[in-house]
Amino acid sequence: MSRRIHRKVARRENDSVVMPSCPEFENEGLSLNEEGIVDWVKLPYDTVIQLLSSLNYRDRASLSSTCRTWWGLGISPCLWQSLDLRAQKCDAASAASLASRCANLEKLQFRGAESAEAIINLQARGLREISGDNCGRITDATICMIAARHEALESLVLGPDFCERISSDAIKSIAICCSKLKKLRLSGIHDVDGNAINALAKHCQNLMDLGFIDCLNVDEEALGSVVSLRFLSVSGTRNMKWGLVSQSWTNLPNLAALDVSRTTIHRTAVWTLLSSSQSLKVLCALHCPALEKDASFLTYNTEGKLLVAVFTNIFKGLAFLFADNTKEEKNVFFEWRNLKKNDKNLDEIMTWLEWILSHSLLRITEISQGLLNNFWVSQGAALLVSLLHSSQEDVQERAATGLATFVIKDGENAGIDGGRAEAVMRHGGITLLLNLASSWREELQSEAAKAIANLSANVNVAKAVTKQGGINILANLARSIKRSVAEEATGGLWNLSVWEEPKDAISDAGVVKVLVDLIFKWSSSGTGGVLERTIGALANLVADDKCSKELIEVGGLHALVMLARDCKLEGVQEQAARALANFAAHADSDSNDVAVGEEAGALEALVQLTRSTHEGIR
Repeated sequence: MSRRIHRKVARRENDSVVMPSCPEFENEGLSLNEEGIVDWVKLPYDTVIQLLSSLNYRDRASLSSTCRTWWGLGISPCLWQSLDLRAQKCDAASAASLASRCANLEKLQFRGAESAEAIINLQARGLREISGDNCGRITDATICMIAARHEALESLVLGPDFCERISSDAIKSIAICCSKLKKLRLSGIHDVDGNAINALAKHCQNLMDLGFIDCLNVDEEALGSVVSLRFLSVSGTRNMKWGLVSQSWTNLPNLAALDVSRTTIHRTAVWTLLSSSQSLKVLCALHCPALEKDASFLTYNTEGKLLVAVFTNIFKGLAFLFADNTKEEKNVFFEWRNLKKNDKNLDEIMTWLEWILSHSLLRITEISQGLLNNFWVSQGAALLVSLLHSSQEDVQERAATGLATFVIKDGENAGIDGGRAEAVMRHGGITLLLNLASSWREELQSEAAKAIANLSANVNVAKAVTKQGGINILANLARSIKRSVAEEATGGLWNLSVWEEPKDAISDAGVVKVLVDLIFKWSSSGTGGVLERTIGALANLVADDKCSKELIEVGGLHALVMLARDCKLEGVQEQAARALANFAAHADSDSNDVAVGEEAGALEALVQLTRSTHEGIR
């Protein structure tokens, strides 16, 4: 029996993390490069913790990457240059302990309004980049305080969720306080008025990248006054007056790329923008119904400019951005990353395109489930796979989430689209996802494991995951102290355990003990996600003779009875009952039936479950 595939989007609750005590540090290949820089970004997670907690560098330049594990390590202020709070629960007390240690912080990532309210106390006057998600409860007051305390800010990105409590007043405060701003991307604001946009034009002379995404109203005419813009996105924004857009945006002297995906833009506006703007090189219009229904527009000649739409050959268009043709169109992102041409303009466009495509494709998977099948099989899957290579962490995460979501065909019946799943496999997506699941970044581990889990509901993908060592990777992730990682990894093992070939491999990999250990680890957590997936996998496995014997040896039968008797979560109860039933009914072993009967409390628990109001449990 396969686990039900849950359609998950990017929004998640905050997870608190208890850092484990660090074992004695052992040298794992740490070395200095020719410039004397410590190259530790590729080291294992525990090694990085030990490295940072045991070394005391006076030379700030001797560290070259991101410090993510800060909780209680007592790290010297000179080490703080980049900080990721997304995996942590940052409250006022935590922020207070950080404040005196973060004077040199330049880049900050956070999740949730609680973290946003806490970080305003950081003493990081040199902070240049702030990125936050799960920001739906952030208010004007918090944004204004952050802007006022960080006048050196160059980049502020909040989303992709909806920041409905942020108004134009906050945008004006950002403009007035942060005159060095180069990038501003905000999502889900109700109204962005002309005063706010004009303030950006007046005070932020270096503003090159602006995004008002999934907003309700944006003053189109005012955007034409931000003459410094090179990149503009209004993706998903409603109530746009495209006649005004055609008049004002074509005069932006530096506008190189524009994103109008998921809007009501029509053929006339697109034609005007592409033909009248001298600087515009790229126009993204993914999933714009008015264009896709306009048969006359499908053969439109863009005259050397790139139009990114579901009906265009996106990879071929991307290849034309290069001075020379690439050998393989669908490798265009990979080849760009390996170019040594030092073309700053091309680099900026391609970096922007990666971010825009990952955002738009993920949004489209969420709102158009079961639609655009030809696009997903012919181009969409390959695009998402190519974005897994990105050096931008949020792009990688969104691409993995997109792959987990776009394969779902019917959310109610947990069906997946086999053609889409196998398209991911054809383009090398399974190997990439397994590599990313082995990353030390917990957010990426979770999203990659989710994609592997959903894709593994297809038997051919499940076989590919097994052959490429995916079972051991998922088993290792299942041991994670972070709930979301453990949930997705155990979900993957559940789906793999449905198929015979992966099931045989699981039985040989000692995964049964891992799953039983997880029952004891999470049984008192009060949340059923990990437990339900764990027991669902065991229920499939215990029909195998080797697995059923191992279950008894490692105390798994006792664990299942304990849950069947004491757990009040219906999903967990159902899977525990199914596991006991499958174990007792194992055709090749009458002793299993006896073992269940002899286990203390087993019969009492089963009788109790037969009285459940839940049909599946009965």
